[in-house]
Amino acid sequence: MALLDNKKKFVRKNLRIAGMGSLLALLGWAVGIAPDRSVGSGVTPTAPVLPTPKLSVVPLRPIAQPPQGWDEQLWGDRSAMVRAIDYSLRYLQTTKAIEAYRRYPVKGVTRDRVQRSLRRFRQLLLTARSAQQLQVTVQKEFVFYQSVGKDGQGTVSFTGYFEPVYAASRDRTAEFRYPLYRLPSQLKLPHPTRLELEGENGLQGNKGILRGLELVWLRDRLEAFLIQVQGSARLELTNGSVMTIGVAGYTNHPYTGIGRELVKDGKLRLEDLNLPNVIQYFQQYPDELNVYLPRNRRFVFFRDTNGAAATGNLGFPVTAGRSIASDKSLMPPGALAFIQTQMPNEQLEQRPVSRFMLDQDTGGAIIGAGRVDIYTGSGTQAGNQAGLVNAIGQLYYPLLKP
Repeated sequence: MALLDNKKKFVRKNLRIAGMGSLLALLGWAVGIAPDRSVGSGVTPTAPVLPTPKLSVVPLRPIAQPPQGWDEQLWGDRSAMVRAIDYSLRYLQTTKAIEAYRRYPVKGVTRDRVQRSLRRFRQLLLTARSAQQLQVTVQKEFVFYQSVGKDGQGTVSFTGYFEPVYAASRDRTAEFRYPLYRLPSQLKLPHPTRLELEGENGLQGNKGILRGLELVWLRDRLEAFLIQVQGSARLELTNGSVMTIGVAGYTNHPYTGIGRELVKDGKLRLEDLNLPNVIQYFQQYPDELNVYLPRNRRFVFFRDTNGAAATGNLGFPVTAGRSIASDKSLMPPGALAFIQTQMPNEQLEQRPVSRFMLDQDTGGAIIGAGRVDIYTGSGTQAGNQAGLVNAIGQLYYPLLKP
């Protein structure tokens, strides 16, 4: 399959905007740099989730002094922050949250304390007379717990993710040939692989258990694959309407990044691993899609979410620039967080940031105390920004003092 001309235009456009690294997040989903988001939809999957490795140490430690730096955008972005807090507060009232905090491993970090901390922070956002007053009050009333990171010293790797927007059709046509599928009523163990479900060329799903389960059709096989890795998408249909989709379930095979497979086979050098080079490779060798896409044995099924906003694994919408994904077996779900790292601004220039966030999502490759994914929003600009989030930093959780 040759990638279509619009794919070439899409890539050239983004290269002009931000250079070769502008779509690193989209690339990362394909190559294993950034996380597989197929478990971050908030939908309880039929297929079991693979167990998450545990740290041998406590993942969070209280620190004596609050981290240096402050969220300079918070005062002007209070409405988005309040909205994100409200989603977390709604989650914390659920039985899912009660069960999650019953198992939470850090002493003193309880569901009740997380709720009280969110309510107090929300109140301060709405009543403080200035950003300075807000800062002073938070530093006085809250204690910060720091993630031990990937090295036990607090080092955390940050990446970005976004909700892609693609063209699609509800019906198969000569142009739109590559389907996304609904969840089968039954999946017998052992789960079938991607190759067994859709065939080597991605067009054989109608010959097996997927027959009749086609939800929507994409014009590009790679785009359909990337949606499976991402776990959600906003689709602009040929009839002019918009369709949103999210994960309905997935098989229990592990995720494998195709770009890393290209590097492993000597087709690309690691230093050359970026989206334009991956696309260029498959444009030059289109039959290689038949080789590399089946190596990601995991297969994801979708449902129509009826226009719903992108949703995290807590079951509530994620907020652009204010929601993060972490390993939910280690980090407190729904809690107020504070990050320090590098992020691109609207002009896609890297800047150091200190920012309050809400921990509201996860991902299949977000494992351990040293991994965080930042949600940047929906569409091309969000993708450009997400692609430039690839830095180390620190992760904290502010909680009201006992």
